[in-house]
Amino acid sequence: MLKQVKEEPQPESLWRHADFLKLWTGQTLSLIGSQVTLLALPLTAVLALRASAFQMGVLRAVQYLPALLIGLFAGVYIDRVRRRPVLMAADLGRAALLATIPLAAAVGVLRMGYLYGVAFLVGTLTVIFEVAYLAFVPALVRREQLVDANGRLEASQSVAQIAGPGLGGLLVQALSAPVAILADALSFLVSVAFLGLLRTPEPAPEAAERRGIARAIGEGLRVVLRQPLLRATLISSGITNFFAAIFNSLYVLYVVRQLGVGPAGLGGILLLGSVVGLGAAVVAGRAARRGGLGPTMLLGMLLIAVGGACVPLAGASAVLIFPLLTLGQALGGAGDTFYNITVVSLRQALTPDRLLGRVAASARFVIWGAQPFGALVGGVLGEALGLRPALAVAAAGFALAFVSLALSPIRAVRAQPVADLSGENASESA
Repeated sequence: MLKQVKEEPQPESLWRHADFLKLWTGQTLSLIGSQVTLLALPLTAVLALRASAFQMGVLRAVQYLPALLIGLFAGVYIDRVRRRPVLMAADLGRAALLATIPLAAAVGVLRMGYLYGVAFLVGTLTVIFEVAYLAFVPALVRREQLVDANGRLEASQSVAQIAGPGLGGLLVQALSAPVAILADALSFLVSVAFLGLLRTPEPAPEAAERRGIARAIGEGLRVVLRQPLLRATLISSGITNFFAAIFNSLYVLYVVRQLGVGPAGLGGILLLGSVVGLGAAVVAGRAARRGGLGPTMLLGMLLIAVGGACVPLAGASAVLIFPLLTLGQALGGAGDTFYNITVVSLRQALTPDRLLGRVAASARFVIWGAQPFGALVGGVLGEALGLRPALAVAAAGFALAFVSLALSPIRAVRAQPVADLSGENASESA
């Protein structure tokens, strides 16, 4: 049965957890590299290949299409194998794929079709990595350490958002966008090295889990669809990610081409704004304990909505461009941090160990699965309405996600809930 946890003593510090520190270090460096690509890949399309708004939407869509195609199957697979070898193989594959982009540019064969193909394959490995990663963390730390662990990992995302865009902007300015992507390829190799240093034994998957694919997928889906709290976060996350795909597919094109901001300036905007996200990650665990898990989640969604609204408003006047873009990035970064830490911790706490991969995959299937459609809609809206009105539509969507979450049972959640994690009926009660 679902119950509220009473206030307990602070869990043991993760600073004394050697293997978590190795995982955290490797992931931080990898995320910095990924932030370089997050800027350099669309800049490659915009600056080197002169992509249109619709082509930018397609590029974003193919990155997330694998979530729809293999997401649920990835969850079944992850629950049947040890997760660390999967993480290492996915990182190696992504490093090799990204390294081909500067090579294709050097020999003169880089085209949008090639970018689409690499983005799709990297997206496929990213789905597998993310599902395995979310299932691996609870095997490395105790349940009462999950909020702090996820807070530190989200802090890594914020550090990456501080260092990565600035580094990416400088690399693009100095070396070209395709060559800058090499930094990400190298960062994946660093992540593999740190994963290889882990010494905590990972238990073998239960033999009982070797059951039919459809039945195994159904178990994971039932957890997220039947449990009211998880269902509420699934709906709000799905809405957010649909409109985030519209937003993100057009953002670089809007800032660079319409507002006239260069690669280094764009990197600086992302860097300055992301400092706030780091601060949010540092205090997220304390905020959730003092203000409540649900209110912290709602605050995060509200900040995302307000931050999103700043971006189309930045086009109203030249003097507003840098202040509003930076403010939007800051509020969005803080909101993402508060929301992601609390949602992921809630999902992990409510999920039995044997279902962690499938529940993570089921959530990713809905959340990431909304992005290909949103990206394509973004491309169409950008062509039909213009970049600024299309971004205003996305900002209105973020507000809709906040309303959805505010009307759900999440608003009443204070302490982190738990479910029966031991028995066969866990999927029914969770």
